Amino acid sequence: MNADDNRHAPAPAHAPAPAHAPAPAAADNRAPDEEPAMCFDRATLAYGDRVVWSELSMTVPQGEFLAVLGPNGSGKTSLLRALLGLTPLAGGALDVLGKPPRRGNPDIGYVPQHAGFDRDVPLRGRDLVGLGVNGHRWGFGRLSRADKMRVETALDDVQARRYADAPIGRLSGGEQQRLRIAQALVGNPRLLLCDEPLASLDMRYQQEITELIGDWSRQRRGTVVFVTHDVNPVLSYASRVVFVVDGRWAAGRTDDVLTTETMSGLYQAPVEVLRVKGRIVVVGEASGAGLDLDEPHHFPAPTGGHGAHVDRGGHA
Repeated sequence: MNADDNRHAPAPAHAPAPAHAPAPAAADNRAPDEEPAMCFDRATLAYGDRVVWSELSMTVPQGEFLAVLGPNGSGKTSLLRALLGLTPLAGGALDVLGKPPRRGNPDIGYVPQHAGFDRDVPLRGRDLVGLGVNGHRWGFGRLSRADKMRVETALDDVQARRYADAPIGRLSGGEQQRLRIAQALVGNPRLLLCDEPLASLDMRYQQEITELIGDWSRQRRGTVVFVTHDVNPVLSYASRVVFVVDGRWAAGRTDDVLTTETMSGLYQAPVEVLRVKGRIVVVGEASGAGLDLDEPHHFPAPTGGHGAHVDRGGHA
Protein backbone atom coordinates (compact mmCIF):
# COMPACT_ATOMS: atom_id res chain seq x y z
CA MET A 1 0.00 0.00 0.00
CA ASN A 2 1.40 3.41 -0.87
CA ALA A 3 0.47 7.06 -0.66
CA ASP A 4 -1.35 6.96 -4.00
CA ASP A 5 -3.70 4.04 -3.21
CA ASN A 6 -7.32 4.82 -3.99
CA ARG A 7 -9.20 1.87 -2.54
CA HIS A 8 -12.36 2.61 -0.60
CA ALA A 9 -13.86 1.17 2.53
CA PRO A 10 -17.46 -0.08 2.11
CA ALA A 11 -20.13 2.47 2.88
CA PRO A 12 -23.10 1.51 5.06
CA ALA A 13 -26.04 0.24 3.05
CA HIS A 14 -28.24 3.15 4.08
CA ALA A 15 -25.59 5.85 3.54
CA PRO A 16 -24.87 7.62 0.24
CA ALA A 17 -22.51 5.76 -2.07
CA PRO A 18 -18.92 6.99 -1.67
CA ALA A 19 -17.60 9.46 -4.18
CA HIS A 20 -14.40 8.31 -5.85
CA ALA A 21 -12.12 11.27 -5.30
CA PRO A 22 -8.83 11.38 -7.23
CA ALA A 23 -5.94 9.68 -5.51
CA PRO A 24 -3.91 12.24 -3.54
CA ALA A 25 -0.58 13.13 -5.06
CA ALA A 26 2.65 12.25 -3.33
CA ALA A 27 4.28 14.94 -1.26
CA ASP A 28 6.25 17.23 -3.54
CA ASN A 29 9.49 17.06 -1.56
CA ARG A 30 9.79 13.33 -0.87
CA ALA A 31 11.81 10.70 -2.67
CA PRO A 32 9.76 8.15 -4.65
CA ASP A 33 11.03 5.27 -2.50
CA GLU A 34 10.83 7.07 0.86
CA GLU A 35 9.07 5.18 3.62
CA PRO A 36 5.84 6.79 4.83
CA ALA A 37 5.58 8.34 8.26
CA MET A 38 2.73 5.96 9.12
CA CYS A 39 0.68 3.31 7.43
CA PHE A 40 -2.60 1.90 8.77
CA ASP A 41 -3.72 -1.21 6.88
CA ARG A 42 -7.28 -2.33 7.76
CA ALA A 43 -6.48 -1.45 11.37
CA THR A 44 -9.07 -2.09 14.07
CA LEU A 45 -8.85 -0.79 17.63
CA ALA A 46 -11.10 -2.12 20.38
CA TYR A 47 -11.38 -2.10 24.16
CA GLY A 48 -12.93 -5.41 25.06
CA ASP A 49 -16.18 -5.71 23.11
CA ARG A 50 -16.25 -2.01 22.22
CA VAL A 51 -14.88 -1.32 18.73
CA VAL A 52 -13.54 2.23 18.58
CA TRP A 53 -12.80 2.21 14.84
CA SER A 54 -12.36 -0.63 12.42
CA GLU A 55 -10.45 -1.44 9.23
CA LEU A 56 -8.86 2.00 9.06
CA SER A 57 -6.58 2.24 6.02
CA MET A 58 -4.47 5.35 5.61
CA THR A 59 -0.92 6.17 4.55
CA VAL A 60 0.67 9.50 5.47
CA PRO A 61 3.93 10.51 3.74
CA GLN A 62 6.72 12.09 5.75
CA GLY A 63 6.58 15.83 6.18
CA GLU A 64 2.78 16.14 6.09
CA PHE A 65 0.38 17.64 8.63
CA LEU A 66 -2.54 15.35 9.52
CA ALA A 67 -5.52 16.70 11.48
CA VAL A 68 -7.49 14.10 13.44
CA LEU A 69 -11.14 15.09 13.95
CA GLY A 70 -14.28 13.62 15.45
CA PRO A 71 -16.69 13.80 18.39
CA ASN A 72 -15.65 13.07 21.96
CA GLY A 73 -15.12 9.35 22.47
CA SER A 74 -14.60 8.63 18.77
CA GLY A 75 -11.05 7.36 19.25
CA LYS A 76 -8.87 10.36 18.38
CA THR A 77 -6.55 9.99 21.37
CA SER A 78 -6.64 6.21 20.96
CA LEU A 79 -5.15 6.71 17.49
CA LEU A 80 -2.21 8.51 19.09
CA ARG A 81 -1.85 5.73 21.67
CA ALA A 82 -1.66 3.19 18.87
CA LEU A 83 1.10 5.20 17.15
CA LEU A 84 2.98 5.37 20.46
CA GLY A 85 2.77 1.61 20.94
CA LEU A 86 0.65 2.03 24.08
CA THR A 87 -2.52 0.40 22.73
CA PRO A 88 -2.26 -2.71 20.52
CA LEU A 89 -4.55 -3.15 17.55
CA ALA A 90 -7.31 -5.74 17.64
CA GLY A 91 -6.79 -6.40 13.95
CA GLY A 92 -4.95 -5.21 10.87
CA ALA A 93 -1.49 -3.67 10.78
CA LEU A 94 0.26 -0.40 11.59
CA ASP A 95 3.75 0.77 10.70
CA VAL A 96 5.31 3.92 12.16
CA LEU A 97 8.39 5.26 10.38
CA GLY A 98 8.81 1.91 8.68
CA LYS A 99 8.52 -0.28 11.78
CA PRO A 100 5.80 -1.61 14.11
CA PRO A 101 4.93 0.91 16.84
CA ARG A 102 6.90 0.63 20.06
CA ARG A 103 6.98 2.40 23.39
CA GLY A 104 9.67 4.99 23.92
CA ASN A 105 10.47 5.56 20.24
CA PRO A 106 12.96 8.48 20.26
CA ASP A 107 11.86 9.50 16.77
CA ILE A 108 8.44 10.50 18.14
CA GLY A 109 7.70 13.66 20.11
CA TYR A 110 4.47 14.12 22.07
CA VAL A 111 2.63 17.32 23.01
CA PRO A 112 -0.20 16.71 25.53
CA GLN A 113 -3.33 18.73 26.18
CA HIS A 114 -2.75 21.91 28.10
CA ALA A 115 -3.15 21.40 31.85
CA GLY A 116 -1.98 23.99 34.33
CA PHE A 117 0.79 23.37 36.84
CA ASP A 118 0.46 24.10 40.55
CA ARG A 119 1.73 27.62 41.17
CA ASP A 120 4.24 26.40 43.75
CA VAL A 121 5.68 23.44 41.87
CA PRO A 122 9.51 23.68 42.16
CA LEU A 123 10.16 23.36 38.43
CA ARG A 124 11.51 25.96 36.02
CA GLY A 125 10.56 26.10 32.38
CA ARG A 126 14.10 25.04 31.49
CA ASP A 127 13.76 21.97 33.74
CA LEU A 128 10.57 20.92 31.98
CA VAL A 129 12.27 21.07 28.59
CA GLY A 130 15.24 19.16 30.00
CA LEU A 131 12.92 16.27 30.83
CA GLY A 132 12.68 15.72 27.10
CA VAL A 133 16.37 14.83 27.20
CA ASN A 134 16.66 12.79 30.39
CA GLY A 135 13.06 12.12 31.41
CA HIS A 136 13.56 8.39 30.81
CA ARG A 137 16.10 8.30 33.66
CA TRP A 138 15.32 8.19 37.37
CA GLY A 139 15.38 11.71 38.82
CA PHE A 140 16.55 14.84 37.07
CA GLY A 141 20.27 14.13 36.91
CA ARG A 142 22.80 16.43 35.28
CA LEU A 143 22.71 17.36 31.65
CA SER A 144 25.83 17.15 29.55
CA ARG A 145 27.08 20.25 27.81
CA ALA A 146 25.69 18.96 24.51
CA ASP A 147 22.31 18.29 26.13
CA LYS A 148 22.23 21.79 27.61
CA MET A 149 22.81 23.17 24.13
CA ARG A 150 19.90 21.10 22.84
CA VAL A 151 17.67 22.58 25.54
CA GLU A 152 18.74 26.13 24.66
CA THR A 153 18.09 25.48 20.97
CA ALA A 154 14.61 24.11 21.73
CA LEU A 155 13.83 27.15 23.90
CA ASP A 156 14.90 29.44 21.08
CA ASP A 157 12.81 27.48 18.57
CA VAL A 158 9.63 28.21 20.56
CA GLN A 159 10.76 31.71 21.61
CA ALA A 160 10.64 30.84 25.31
CA ARG A 161 14.14 31.66 26.53
CA ARG A 162 13.08 34.89 28.27
CA TYR A 163 10.93 32.98 30.80
CA ALA A 164 12.88 29.72 30.83
CA ASP A 165 14.06 30.28 34.43
CA ALA A 166 10.64 31.29 35.79
CA PRO A 167 8.65 28.83 37.93
CA ILE A 168 6.51 26.84 35.51
CA GLY A 169 3.38 27.29 37.63
CA ARG A 170 3.60 31.10 37.42
CA LEU A 171 3.51 31.18 33.61
CA SER A 172 0.46 31.66 31.41
CA GLY A 173 -1.22 28.73 29.68
CA GLY A 174 0.26 29.68 26.32
CA GLU A 175 3.77 30.01 27.78
CA GLN A 176 3.47 26.62 29.44
CA GLN A 177 2.33 25.06 26.18
CA ARG A 178 5.29 26.57 24.31
CA LEU A 179 7.56 24.85 26.81
CA ARG A 180 5.76 21.54 26.33
CA ILE A 181 6.38 21.85 22.59
CA ALA A 182 10.05 22.58 23.27
CA GLN A 183 10.17 19.47 25.48
CA ALA A 184 8.72 17.40 22.63
CA LEU A 185 11.14 18.86 20.06
CA VAL A 186 14.35 18.76 22.09
CA GLY A 187 15.02 15.20 20.94
CA ASN A 188 14.77 16.23 17.27
CA PRO A 189 11.87 13.88 16.44
CA ARG A 190 10.72 12.93 12.95
CA LEU A 191 7.08 12.59 14.02
CA LEU A 192 5.23 14.94 16.37
CA LEU A 193 1.97 13.79 17.99
CA CYS A 194 -0.22 16.56 19.42
CA ASP A 195 -3.21 15.63 21.61
CA GLU A 196 -5.52 18.66 21.51
CA PRO A 197 -2.71 21.12 22.31
CA LEU A 198 -5.09 24.08 21.83
CA ALA A 199 -7.59 23.03 24.49
CA SER A 200 -8.33 25.71 27.10
CA LEU A 201 -6.20 28.31 25.29
CA ASP A 202 -7.56 31.63 24.06
CA MET A 203 -7.60 32.47 20.35
CA ARG A 204 -4.28 34.33 20.44
CA TYR A 205 -2.41 31.41 21.97
CA GLN A 206 -4.20 28.93 19.73
CA GLN A 207 -2.82 30.80 16.74
CA GLU A 208 0.69 31.02 18.20
CA ILE A 209 0.86 27.32 19.12
CA THR A 210 -0.49 26.24 15.73
CA GLU A 211 2.08 28.41 13.96
CA LEU A 212 4.91 26.97 16.04
CA ILE A 213 3.95 23.40 15.19
CA GLY A 214 3.08 24.12 11.55
CA ASP A 215 6.30 26.06 10.95
CA TRP A 216 8.35 23.26 12.53
CA SER A 217 6.73 20.80 10.12
CA ARG A 218 7.47 22.96 7.09
CA GLN A 219 11.00 23.97 8.05
CA ARG A 220 12.23 20.61 9.40
CA ARG A 221 10.06 18.47 7.16
CA GLY A 222 8.65 16.76 10.23
CA THR A 223 5.34 14.91 10.22
CA VAL A 224 2.55 16.15 12.51
CA VAL A 225 -0.52 14.31 13.79
CA PHE A 226 -2.73 16.99 15.35
CA VAL A 227 -5.83 15.96 17.32
CA THR A 228 -8.27 18.85 17.54
CA HIS A 229 -11.94 19.68 18.03
CA ASP A 230 -11.73 22.59 15.62
CA VAL A 231 -10.04 22.28 12.25
CA ASN A 232 -10.14 26.03 11.60
CA PRO A 233 -6.93 27.01 13.46
CA VAL A 234 -4.96 24.41 11.47
CA LEU A 235 -6.61 24.82 8.06
CA SER A 236 -3.62 26.60 6.53
CA TYR A 237 -1.28 23.80 7.65
CA ALA A 238 -3.31 20.58 7.45
CA SER A 239 -2.70 18.77 4.16
CA ARG A 240 -4.77 15.74 5.22
CA VAL A 241 -7.46 14.84 7.71
CA VAL A 242 -8.94 11.70 9.17
CA PHE A 243 -12.44 12.03 10.63
CA VAL A 244 -13.76 9.23 12.85
CA VAL A 245 -17.40 8.87 13.93
CA ASP A 246 -18.88 5.87 15.73
CA GLY A 247 -16.46 3.39 14.14
CA ARG A 248 -16.76 4.91 10.65
CA TRP A 249 -13.99 6.99 9.14
CA ALA A 250 -13.00 9.15 6.20
CA ALA A 251 -9.37 9.92 5.34
CA GLY A 252 -7.75 11.95 2.61
CA ARG A 253 -6.98 15.46 1.48
CA THR A 254 -8.68 18.11 3.59
CA ASP A 255 -10.90 19.42 0.78
CA ASP A 256 -11.96 15.89 -0.18
CA VAL A 257 -13.01 14.82 3.33
CA LEU A 258 -14.64 17.97 4.72
CA THR A 259 -17.54 18.00 2.28
CA THR A 260 -21.32 17.82 2.65
CA GLU A 261 -21.47 14.36 1.06
CA THR A 262 -18.73 12.82 3.16
CA MET A 263 -19.90 14.27 6.46
CA SER A 264 -23.50 13.22 5.81
CA GLY A 265 -22.30 9.69 5.14
CA LEU A 266 -20.22 9.60 8.31
CA TYR A 267 -23.02 10.90 10.53
CA GLN A 268 -25.75 9.04 8.62
CA ALA A 269 -27.81 12.22 8.84
CA PRO A 270 -28.12 15.36 6.67
CA VAL A 271 -25.06 17.53 7.30
CA GLU A 272 -23.99 20.55 5.25
CA VAL A 273 -20.41 21.83 5.16
CA LEU A 274 -20.06 25.56 4.51
CA ARG A 275 -16.98 27.70 4.04
CA VAL A 276 -17.56 31.15 5.49
CA LYS A 277 -14.80 33.80 5.45
CA GLY A 278 -12.04 31.21 5.53
CA ARG A 279 -13.69 29.09 8.23
CA ILE A 280 -15.45 25.76 7.96
CA VAL A 281 -18.94 25.64 9.47
CA VAL A 282 -21.00 22.46 9.66
CA VAL A 283 -24.79 22.63 9.79
CA GLY A 284 -26.66 19.52 10.95
CA GLU A 285 -30.27 19.49 9.75
CA ALA A 286 -31.19 16.81 12.27
CA SER A 287 -30.40 19.19 15.13
CA GLY A 288 -31.46 22.35 13.33
CA ALA A 289 -28.39 24.14 14.67
CA GLY A 290 -25.36 25.77 13.11
CA LEU A 291 -22.01 24.73 14.52
CA ASP A 292 -18.28 24.83 14.09
CA LEU A 293 -16.04 21.79 14.20
CA ASP A 294 -14.93 22.87 17.66
CA GLU A 295 -18.39 21.97 19.00
CA PRO A 296 -18.70 18.25 18.18
CA HIS A 297 -21.36 17.72 20.83
CA HIS A 298 -23.78 19.62 18.57
CA PHE A 299 -23.40 17.24 15.64
CA PRO A 300 -26.37 15.00 14.83
CA ALA A 301 -26.11 11.90 16.98
CA PRO A 302 -24.38 9.11 14.99
CA THR A 303 -26.51 6.10 14.19
CA GLY A 304 -25.72 2.57 13.13
CA GLY A 305 -23.13 0.04 14.24
CA HIS A 306 -19.38 0.27 14.58
CA GLY A 307 -18.56 -1.92 11.61
CA ALA A 308 -19.36 0.50 8.78
CA HIS A 309 -16.98 2.99 7.22
CA VAL A 310 -16.96 5.74 4.68
CA ASP A 311 -13.74 6.52 2.85
CA ARG A 312 -14.07 9.49 0.51
CA GLY A 313 -10.39 10.14 -0.04
CA GLY A 314 -8.84 6.74 -0.61
CA HIS A 315 -5.76 5.82 1.33
CA ALA A 316 -4.30 9.16 2.32
